[in-house]
Formats: sequence, structure tokens, C-alpha cells
Amino acid sequence: MRSSTAHRIQLGGRFVDYRVVRSNVARKLRVRIGPAGVEVVHPTGRKAQDVSRFLVTNERWVLEQLDRAERLRNLRRVKASTHGQILFRGEPTPVRIERSQSRRTSNLVCTVDDAIVISRGPRSRTPVARSLELWLRRQARQAINHHLPAITTRLGCQPAQIYVMGQRTKWGNCSARRNLSFNWRLILAPDYVLRYLVTHEAVHLAIPDHSSKFWLAVQSLCRETERARQWLVAHAEELTVDLHVVCSG
Repeated sequence: MRSSTAHRIQLGGRFVDYRVVRSNVARKLRVRIGPAGVEVVHPTGRKAQDVSRFLVTNERWVLEQLDRAERLRNLRRVKASTHGQILFRGEPTPVRIERSQSRRTSNLVCTVDDAIVISRGPRSRTPVARSLELWLRRQARQAINHHLPAITTRLGCQPAQIYVMGQRTKWGNCSARRNLSFNWRLILAPDYVLRYLVTHEAVHLAIPDHSSKFWLAVQSLCRETERARQWLVAHAEELTVDLHVVCSG
């Protein structure tokens, strides 16, 4: 069970708002800083004052990451939702919906001439947006399974299970049970971004925190780490496109 609460703390002469997310499975306090702000994962059993003490101890790093996020946010290209188009592997890709002449009871999704085509079965009861999401999930799993073995082999660590999910606030996660989960929307991003997130979560199998040792390991396995992180900050909103809106155009 996870719950979150909003708080404010003064760091380096400035007020910083942050959310505390209580977790029954987390082993250590963790801080995440991104487009959604500051989030502190608070393991059950730790005292409430441990959070503020942790932020004060890591004040310099927190402020540096906030400044970095703000600089990158200024570079973000905010685009209105485009009917009939999504990012796919980092490229703007048209989505076409065609009515099949067959008696098929399901929808068929495939790529044709740099477009995603959804062939709608006359007897299908599945919304085309749902068919598109399921197809994108399969594409994401294939891409993740392509990159992960080489990374885990070098780490000498293997995950217990791999999940492709539809998280609203995270791109990926490594659980205390050594399960890796990834957001299917990563398939909308360029391949080097997906590869970075796969590397990031896989390294947590060996190093559970975000220490300097962790980041050195990530960067040694993924040379485009910083480029990928910048792309995510600049384009995060484009990955949260509503497929129902796309398929209604």
C-alpha cells in the first residue's frame, strides 16, 4: 500500500515543496527529482523526521538537481495533442484507422510505410485505442527484451520477473523482490532513451541506491545516459499522449 503527502522544507535559503510516498517494500529512503517535482520514497518503519534530515544532508545535490530540471524545462517543446499522430521510437508517426473487409472479430495493428495502421475488424468489440495500446506494449516488451540480456550479463545479476505496465508517475522500477517493471510508453521515445531506462533499473539489481557508484555503473553501461535524461525532461509530456484522442481524429 502506497500513500503520499505534501510537505515543504527550506534548503539553501529557498523553500522546496516535496511529496513523501510511503512504501511497504522500499528498503531505503530515496529522492526522485523530475518534471513532477521532488518525491521522497519513505520506507515503512522509518521515522517521519528521517525524511527532513535526509533532505538536509543531501541539500546540495537536491538543489543542483532542481536547478538542472528547471533549465531543461525551459527547453521543453510543449506540443498540443495531435489527432492521428504519436511519437513512435522518437519519430512523429501517423496513425491510420481502416475498416477491414474481412469477417475478423479483432483489430489488427501493423506498420505500413512509416505509419501505424489499425485495421478495424467489423465484428470487433475492442476499441481501436485499446488495440493500439496493446500493440505498443508488445513493441515495448520486445525492445526491452532486446537490450536487457547484455546489461544483466555484464552486471552478473538477473531479475526475478519483468513487467511492462502503464505507470502514471514512473518510467521504470526495481522492486525489493528483484522484479523490473517498465512503462510501455518508453516505446514512444528514441531507442537510446529506452535503453537508458532499462540500464538504470537493471543496475538497481546490483546497487539499490542512487549513489555515485550507481551512476558510474549506469554511465559505463550506457554512454548516452545524460542525453537520454535530457530528452526525457524535454519531451515527457509528449509520451503521455491520450490514445483515445489520437484514434478519434
